Amino acid sequence: MNVMITGAAGGLGRAFANECASRGYNLLLTDINEDGLLCLKRGLERQFDVTVATIACDLTNPESVDKMLDVIDKHGIRFDMLINVAGLDYEGEFMGRDREKIVKIVLLNNAATLRITHAIIKRRRIGKPFTIVFVSSLASMFPMPIKATYAASKRFLLDFAISLRQELKKEHINVLTLCPGGMVTTQETMSSILAQGFWGDATTNSLDAVARNTIDRALAGKSLYVPGKLNRILSLLGKIVPRSWVAAAIYWRWKAVSER
Repeated sequence: MNVMITGAAGGLGRAFANECASRGYNLLLTDINEDGLLCLKRGLERQFDVTVATIACDLTNPESVDKMLDVIDKHGIRFDMLINVAGLDYEGEFMGRDREKIVKIVLLNNAATLRITHAIIKRRRIGKPFTIVFVSSLASMFPMPIKATYAASKRFLLDFAISLRQELKKEHINVLTLCPGGMVTTQETMSSILAQGFWGDATTNSLDAVARNTIDRALAGKSLYVPGKLNRILSLLGKIVPRSWVAAAIYWRWKAVSER
C-alpha cells in the first residue's frame, strides 16, 4: 500500500508515519520542514522494511505543490491512502492576532487541504479502494471564542469530508474525519493543555493510539472518529445545547484560564 501523509514532520504526522510503516506501507511524506522529514525518513527506514520518500513542500503555495506533483508524476507514483495532517492552530482573540497569521490558518487548514486532496485523488490506483483521512478537531463541534478561526476552519473540514464521502462512495473511496481533543504535538499545545487543568488532561489523546485507531477505522469504512469517551460526550452536547450558550461558556472558560 502506498500512503501519502501531509504535515508528516509534526507530532501527529510522525505518529501516522510510524503506524503506517509498522504495517508495511510505503510512504511519501511531505512537510515544509525538510530537516524534520529527512530525520523521520532515516528512522523509519532503519526500523521498518519499507520505502520512504520525502518531498519538502509549502502546501499554501500552488507552485510548490505543482513541483511536488511533477516529481510524483515523473516516478509514476499512485496512492492507496491520503492522510491530511498539515494544519495550523493559533490561540488568541481575533483582534489580538496578526492579520496574515489568521488568514494563514485558513490557507493551510482549508485551501491547501482541498488542493492536495483534489490532486491525490486523481493519482490514486484506479479500480482499487482508496482511503482519505482528514484531521479535523473536537473544536469543529463548537463555536470557539479565542480560537474562532481555527475552530471554524476545522468545521469546514468536517462538513466537507462528510459531503465528499457521499460523492465518492460510488468510486470505492472512503473518507474518514478524525476529530481529536488535545494532543501533545508542540510545546505551545502542551502549555495550553496544562493551563486547562483537569479538562485539558481529560480531553487529551495519545498520539500513537489515535494514529492506530484512525487507520483501523478508515480501512473498516467508518466515517468519523472522536477519540475518548469524554470527547464523544462533549461532541454530543455540542449538537444539543444552543450554540450561543456553548460560545459563551467556552469564552468564559478560556478567559478564566488566561487570567490565572
